[in-house]
Amino acid sequence: MAEAHQANPIKTSTAQGGCLCGAIRYEIAKMPERLTICHCRFCQRSTGAAQMTQPALPAADIALLQGTPKRYTHISAGSGEAIHIHFCDTCGTKLYQTFDRFGGAAGLYSGTLDDPNWLDVPAKNTKHIFVEEARNDTLIPAHVAVFSGHALAPDGTPLAPETLDQIRRAGEL
Repeated sequence: MAEAHQANPIKTSTAQGGCLCGAIRYEIAKMPERLTICHCRFCQRSTGAAQMTQPALPAADIALLQGTPKRYTHISAGSGEAIHIHFCDTCGTKLYQTFDRFGGAAGLYSGTLDDPNWLDVPAKNTKHIFVEEARNDTLIPAHVAVFSGHALAPDGTPLAPETLDQIRRAGEL
């Protein structure tokens, strides 16, 4: 019989994670303040999933405890800026991204956390981006910021989000 999942009611200020084979381990210094769910084709291909759930945090808040990730650089078709994917060269697990466009910022591959339930980012600090590229059957929740493309214009100016009043399928937007 499978054990029932029990969420840990006590949230610690730090969290650890790592790659599939255990060669690379990291610790996050504090709870990320923002969460981006990206539906762009790059993130779909990068994760092999319908979207990437990516806590955004300062790169300095990721402390490597063991191992050193390799880095693959991809030039974004949208911004023309480099996205650096940090990964384990033994098992291939992608751990986090850093961005030339957002100096000092990192986006964590949230599935690499030892306890993915550690993340507790409020809905008001969550956004869905590139919804126009989402699979048609993707559910977009109500009351969070939704952007058809990126949340920023190419010059870095913030764009106005749409907020849905009810859950909708991306193919209906």
